[in-house]
Amino acid sequence: MTANLETPDIVLSAEGVTVRFGGLAACSSVSIEVARGEFAGLVGPNGAGKSTLFNVLSGLQRPNEGSVWLAGKDVTRISPQRRARLGLGRTFQQPELFMELTVREHLVLAYRSFHARRRLWADMFTAGSLRPVDPRERDRIDRLVDALMLTGVADQTADTLPLGTSRLVEVGRALATSPSVLLLDEPLSGLDANEAKELAATLRRIYREENVAVLLVEH
Repeated sequence: MTANLETPDIVLSAEGVTVRFGGLAACSSVSIEVARGEFAGLVGPNGAGKSTLFNVLSGLQRPNEGSVWLAGKDVTRISPQRRARLGLGRTFQQPELFMELTVREHLVLAYRSFHARRRLWADMFTAGSLRPVDPRERDRIDRLVDALMLTGVADQTADTLPLGTSRLVEVGRALATSPSVLLLDEPLSGLDANEAKELAATLRRIYREENVAVLLVEH
């Protein structure tokens, strides 16, 4: 698929992706492109294969046919971790948070997983070491907390957060890894009208401020 190598503005693409579960085709010959700086939507009803495609794009599901390209590289057969290192961030339909960690600690761990992996391993064995100490790290985490309007809950643990705030923490955690493209899997699911409106406005603002391509799934 040489077009991805010749088109630097395309940061994420898939061509001819097919996923079968037994005799059921969850995705059939799906092709998609996401350009640098684009906010794209993937819309369809339950069962249309949206989350399956997201799993293929992020590396959680291997396609039966087709290919996935990220940052000009064929990543069809590489792990989610390596895709994250290449600039792919993702959130899930149900927030996947550590209930005992605070909002700020979630962002710190995500930042260190990308920018300071040696420090991350030290964090796992040293109690009380999750507070940012590096000035660049502290600045980045503080800016994300402010941008996502999480200042008031930054030191609260995840088990105390409402659903809408948990989704923002997931977005912040993904952004802390400095992605070039962000996959948002039904971020408004389960929210009431006011919560959905506030979250949508925040996502639009973050998209502009972070200069990140976004692919968003919704019904």
